[in-house]
Amino acid sequence: MTDLLVIGGGAAGLMAAGAACARGLTVTVLEHNPKGPGQKLLITGKGRCNVTSDSDVREFLPYVRHNGRFLYSSLYAFPPAAAMELFESLGVPLKTERGRRVFPQSDRAADVLAALRDYAHDAEFVRGSAKKLIIEDGVCKGAVTDRGETLRANSTLLATGGISYPATGSDGSGYKLARQAGHTIVTPQPSLCSLVSPDPACCRMMGLSLRNVRLTLLCDGKPLFSEQGEALFTHFGLSGPLVLSASTYIEDIAKHEYVCEFDLKPSLDEKTLYDRLTRDFAALGSHSAQGALAKLLPNSMRPVAVEKWGVDPAAKAAQITREQKQALVNLCKHWSVRVTALGDKEHAVITAGGVDVREVDPKTMASKRCEGLYFAGEILDVDARTGGYNLQIAWATAQAAAKAAAGCK
Repeated sequence: MTDLLVIGGGAAGLMAAGAACARGLTVTVLEHNPKGPGQKLLITGKGRCNVTSDSDVREFLPYVRHNGRFLYSSLYAFPPAAAMELFESLGVPLKTERGRRVFPQSDRAADVLAALRDYAHDAEFVRGSAKKLIIEDGVCKGAVTDRGETLRANSTLLATGGISYPATGSDGSGYKLARQAGHTIVTPQPSLCSLVSPDPACCRMMGLSLRNVRLTLLCDGKPLFSEQGEALFTHFGLSGPLVLSASTYIEDIAKHEYVCEFDLKPSLDEKTLYDRLTRDFAALGSHSAQGALAKLLPNSMRPVAVEKWGVDPAAKAAQITREQKQALVNLCKHWSVRVTALGDKEHAVITAGGVDVREVDPKTMASKRCEGLYFAGEILDVDARTGGYNLQIAWATAQAAAKAAAGCK
C-alpha cells in the first residue's frame, strides 16, 4: 500500500510526485509511455520548455480561457514565482523573454524534465496503464493495471493529460477512469492548434510566414480575439503563434462561421497606407500591377493579392485608379481567411475540455464524487493561451493535490 498513486507521469504527475515525496509520502507513479515519463515536456516550447509566465495571479488569470475562477486558490497557493523558485532550487537557472515567457537559460526542455525527475527521485516508477480504478464503498483505493497488477493506495491522482500529442502518452485514457468514478467529461477538443481553411490561397502561399501582422478572429462577424504577432500559411490553412492563440476562442466550429482577418500593415492607418501606395505606384508607373507590389507584400503573396484585388495583372501601375487603390488598401487591412475546422489533435499543444471542474474541489483538487481521488493538469476542463500558462496550471494543481493528499491544510 502506497500513500499516493499518481496515474500519469507528465508535467502535473511528476510535479505532484515530487511535492508528495517532499512531504514524506510514499509515492508510486504509473506511466505507460515506453520512453519514460515527461515525454510531452521535451517538445514544449519547441524543445525549450516555456516553464511559466513571469506574472502575478491577477495578470495571469485573464489568459486562462476556460474556468479561470476555479484556479484562483491553487494559483495563489503556488503562483508563477513559486514555480520559478522551485526550478531554480532544482538546478535550472531561468530567464524571462518577450511576453513574460520563462525558459531555462540552457534552452533545453530536457533540463526541466531532469529536474522534475530529481524532485521525484524517491517515488517508485511503474510501467503500465491503469485499466480501472479500485473503488470500495465510494472510496478510491488505487488502480488495476493493464498487466493485471493491483496498485493499492490511500490516495489516487489522475494526471493523465488530455488528447493532444497522443504519441507522448496523452491518449485520453484518464477520461474513462474519471467516468468510472462518476465524473462528467466536457467534450475534449484540440486547442492551441492550427486552423483548417478551404481557401486555396493558403496552399498557394504555403510556407509564407507573416510577421508583425494583426489577426482578428471573427465569429459570425463579431470579433472574439485580436492580437499582433506572427502567422504562417500552410498546405491546409493557417498556423503560427497568433493562430494558435486564436484557436482557443473557437467553441463550436460546426455551428458558427469563423474568419481569420489579417491586417497586413497594422502600423499604418488607411489614409497613410493609401498615400504610400500612391507614391509606390507613381515611382513604379511602368511596372505591372503585380510588380508594383514589390515593396508592399512578400513575393508569394503578390499573385494571390492581385487575384483577390480583381485588377488585371498586366495593367500598368500608372493606370491604377483611385478606387482600385482604395480596394487594395481594404484588402491589406482586411485579408480574410475562412476557417472550417480545428487542426488535428496529434499536433495540438493542449486539450480544451475534460473533467468538469464543478465536480472538483478547487482548493484541494479532490473529487466531489469519489473520496480519495484527485486530479491535476490537462485532464481538467481548464486551458489557457500560449506563454507558459498551461504548464503553470499543471504545477499549481499538482501542488494543491499533493498537499491535500498529505493531509496538509
